[in-house]
Amino acid sequence: MEPRKINIAIDGHSSAGKSTMAKALAKELNFVYVDTGAMYRAATLFCIKEKLIETNEIDSKKVSAAIERMYIGFKYNAKTERNEIHLGGVNVEEEIRSMEVAKKVSLVAAIPAIRHKMVDLQQRMASHGGVVMDGRDIGTVVMPDAEVKFFITAEPRVRAERRLNELKTTQPGTTLADVLQNILERDRLDSNRSVSPLRQAEDAIVLDNSLLTEEEQFQFLLTNVRKVLVTS
Repeated sequence: MEPRKINIAIDGHSSAGKSTMAKALAKELNFVYVDTGAMYRAATLFCIKEKLIETNEIDSKKVSAAIERMYIGFKYNAKTERNEIHLGGVNVEEEIRSMEVAKKVSLVAAIPAIRHKMVDLQQRMASHGGVVMDGRDIGTVVMPDAEVKFFITAEPRVRAERRLNELKTTQPGTTLADVLQNILERDRLDSNRSVSPLRQAEDAIVLDNSLLTEEEQFQFLLTNVRKVLVTS
């Protein structure tokens, strides 16, 4: 018997393992996984390609006008068995993972026009239920009525080490200091932006996974989801 199609919101800090857990939950429950982080990274890549960012400055007015030409969506890849992000019809799943994009994504995500467009797309994706979505403002803005909400965090250095391990093959020259600085800066920007800042929903279940294995994290989340599925 298929589980009831509830919505699950997973928020938390950068590189805290939100996407990994969201993907695992969606697969276990046969729900749809929506990677909002990839959506904001794709928007950042769009701004870079359109030359709308100079150093750490971005022209929000030009961005607001340009996003009418920005088309972001997910397409299923049978080879990887994943929904992968496309920008203007082109698969950019690998390109959006670069440090160049990572360093700019919080700047782009803070622009009201970008957030409004992303939130509208995300809410449409979740309108029929059965969605696991991770990000910064899912439980507070995108899906405030989600039946289950989690807030995941970990110590900054632990998050940096995990992120560096992901980058070893694609960006071997990246250092731990580079990644840690990027994570701390993203935490600062995400928590202090004026539009939809990163914050914990009042009814979110908090998980600090600094000392947990992926399996321990997954079982914690799954146990809490099943409690809701049983009682609903």
